[in-house]
Amino acid sequence: MTVLNNDLSSKTNPIPLLTPYKIGQFELSHRIVLAPLTRSRSYGNVPQPHAAVYYSQRATNGGLLIAEATGVSITAQGYPNTPGIWTEEHVEAWKPIVDAVHQKGGIFFLQIWHAGRVSNYGFQPNGQAPISCTDKAITPRHEGGDWSPPRRLRTDEIPSIVNDFRLAARNAIKAGFDGVEIHGAYGYLIDQFLKDQVNDRSDEYGGTLENRCRFALEIVESVSNEIGADRVGIRLSPHATVMESEDSDPDALALHMANALNKFNILYIHMIEPRMLEGAGNEAPHRLLPIRKAFKNTFIAADGYNRTKGNKAIADNYADLIAYGRLFLSNPDLPRRYGLAAPLNNYDSSTFYIPDPVVGYTDYPFLEEA
Repeated sequence: MTVLNNDLSSKTNPIPLLTPYKIGQFELSHRIVLAPLTRSRSYGNVPQPHAAVYYSQRATNGGLLIAEATGVSITAQGYPNTPGIWTEEHVEAWKPIVDAVHQKGGIFFLQIWHAGRVSNYGFQPNGQAPISCTDKAITPRHEGGDWSPPRRLRTDEIPSIVNDFRLAARNAIKAGFDGVEIHGAYGYLIDQFLKDQVNDRSDEYGGTLENRCRFALEIVESVSNEIGADRVGIRLSPHATVMESEDSDPDALALHMANALNKFNILYIHMIEPRMLEGAGNEAPHRLLPIRKAFKNTFIAADGYNRTKGNKAIADNYADLIAYGRLFLSNPDLPRRYGLAAPLNNYDSSTFYIPDPVVGYTDYPFLEEA
């Protein structure tokens, strides 16, 4: 058998999650992906040396990691201590972090992001209003945030935001990343344009399904032209209702985006399962199958997966890769543990977003330590 990262699997025939996979130019040794996770340890929006420890702990030879949501511009921030990629200082700070992952043989993508209306005056330059497709505010204190009413972008301003994503992608490649994932999910700026319960525009970026998808697709095109489509992925959550971003027909939205993205031949689409709408223990199996069938390149599924469900999704060809968040956060050697069917560390959600450089960040034990 092929030994994966110092005996990831103890079986003669590796489990489906530990089978190799070729994604574009990248040869993966297994199908377990580190999902992008906000960790709130980038002081002053500058990535820190402890991030090199965190990401390299979770790197395996031939494993794909997606770094946390990273702001594309000074207006992109919505939370404290999140990283940026719009200045040369940011680029230089990311370089040793990327190098640490590459030294372990990992493939590393950066998620580029704009929070849009999921922000407040305190995160914005000169205390200005956050920008969005709309001037509708998120309900005060929704999901614990102190959200400020946004300012609706003028039509002539939108190309400059698209350009921010392009420049961020260029900077990511300068920092050494293998590619970028465009954050089009979870109620942030791109998702705000996509969802008809938020987007109330009457120009070419609102109204019809095609118009609401225009902003996202212009970003995809611009980023692909800048760094190559074979280095570009996108994350989408059409069925989610996070931050009051909801669509009246999420299946149609998802299918339209999958077909439209095929025209750009991007590397992958990363879709969030709609389980959160179904309620705990009442999942909607194979809800994403039409999107998986429509999109011609790599399909990554995320949210709610464990070892058993991940193996089944790969075995059934429901997805090519499975992204793990909280389980990978709390188990830096998750691929090895899954290969050995070993017990997992429990995660501590109270330490997800604290600024401590060690606690809840780099102190989760490996299997041997546990």
